[in-house]
Amino acid sequence: MEKPPTDVAKLLEQWMEWERGDETPGRVLANLKTGGLPDLLRSLVGPEPEADS
Repeated sequence: MEKPPTDVAKLLEQWMEWERGDETPGRVLANLKTGGLPDLLRSLVGPEPEADS
């Protein structure tokens, strides 16, 4: 089963909930993680360089 694409607007709204004090930091981090923030950051960074063997 494929993950749906990351909804960047939803990630921003989740972040803003923390900034307004509506949500605890732990809950916000959990929401950002399940909302696809790690995948978004990986896509912005690009492929990881291969390690030298």
